[in-house]
Amino acid sequence: MALKDYNEKRKFNETTEPKGKTKKSKDKLIFVIQRHAASRLHYDFRLEMDGVLKSWAVPKGPSLDPKDKRLAMMVEDHPYDYKDFEGNIPEGNYGAGQVEIWDSGTYEPLDQNSKLSDEKELLKELHAGSLKFILHGKKLKGEFALVKMKNTEENSWLLIKHKDDFAESDYDAEENTAKNSLVTKFLEEKKSPKASAKK
Repeated sequence: MALKDYNEKRKFNETTEPKGKTKKSKDKLIFVIQRHAASRLHYDFRLEMDGVLKSWAVPKGPSLDPKDKRLAMMVEDHPYDYKDFEGNIPEGNYGAGQVEIWDSGTYEPLDQNSKLSDEKELLKELHAGSLKFILHGKKLKGEFALVKMKNTEENSWLLIKHKDDFAESDYDAEENTAKNSLVTKFLEEKKSPKASAKK
């Protein structure tokens, strides 16, 4: 089962994360990016495929600058329902910390001439280690690629923005975060234990 690793890593009597079940969108495939303050702040980049969310941890966050080649470490598949997950994962649990949705939307393969369905084309590219797709998000739009790095750890990929009308130079995901972000608040409280003790 694709979600075996996900389920084994979680204590569902302690965390509000959804249990691992496969599910699919009715029409277009979805993507979600979650900003996650765990032991280190990172962004979780998730693409719906095969009834699950194929997932990569992106330490510096995604970028709209084609010059940036962002390291993306592939992690275990997450259940489709994880697309809506926001909240706190309690201490002592895998990925403990605060999670919020940073961006979401639909996506499709860049290759529109493939004889395969969108999903089958994407799965074929995933197995080949070179995924090219178009994101229709609120923050991330346009063409992107996820390319598996050769001669490195098995799960190391690069997330790269293609040059198109949506490309922006010197893009920083952190500067495009909501002002009332609970993840930012969580990080600030972690930095100053005295401040949180006064509350």
